Amino acid sequence: MTLSLAEDLQNGNMLPLGVGPYFPCRDGRARRTLGLLSAFEGKEPVMRKVIFMMQVSLDGFFEGPDQDLSWHRVDDELHRHFNDELRTMGAFLDGRVTYELMADFWPTADQDPSSPAAMSEFAGIWRGMPKIVYSRTLSSAGWNTEVVHDVVAEDVARLKEQPGGDLALGGADLAASFRRLGLIDEYRLYVHPVLIGRGKLLFRETDATTPLRLLESRTFSNGVVLLRYSVEPDTGHAEGR
Repeated sequence: MTLSLAEDLQNGNMLPLGVGPYFPCRDGRARRTLGLLSAFEGKEPVMRKVIFMMQVSLDGFFEGPDQDLSWHRVDDELHRHFNDELRTMGAFLDGRVTYELMADFWPTADQDPSSPAAMSEFAGIWRGMPKIVYSRTLSSAGWNTEVVHDVVAEDVARLKEQPGGDLALGGADLAASFRRLGLIDEYRLYVHPVLIGRGKLLFRETDATTPLRLLESRTFSNGVVLLRYSVEPDTGHAEGR
């Protein structure tokens, strides 16, 4: 039986990284650091990376029909790994659908006494993390979130020059826009040991070739494999051609 997103979350079956990656402020308080007119202009720039994190089936789907994610194998070990990775980030970058799915669940997820410890921990991480939602329809968003209407390469470059942790990119549609502009620095794919047969493919068709270099591979006890790649410069097959 296909489970809804809310049922999956309540059952502790998954952390929706494809539905968004997230982190807390280091001082534990909400703070707004995402303005594209940076408050840090004039200081020594610190280049941050845009990291695309997503869970995917072995046959390349990030979700099944009707947003089915019941095939995710997120146990306590993997959930704590996600928390450890995401709490070090500097901001979450998401599209509207991803943001709304996250905002519908995570702000109060730790109020349920039956929630696993890792889920409760992530709720705090999500609330405290600065977030950018890319949307042409939203005019405002809560939970320490700034709305940006378009993906502009120059604006993202300025964001990467601000001090702080790396930028966690979530959502296949938004990632396609970032990839087209050559804005993704690293891919972290969590491959689940399952073939789901149909759904939404993680990567769209494109004429561009993106050379990658394997930085790390890790196998978790539940069979999920992390494949971590950096994007290699390649003048013959540049992204966005």
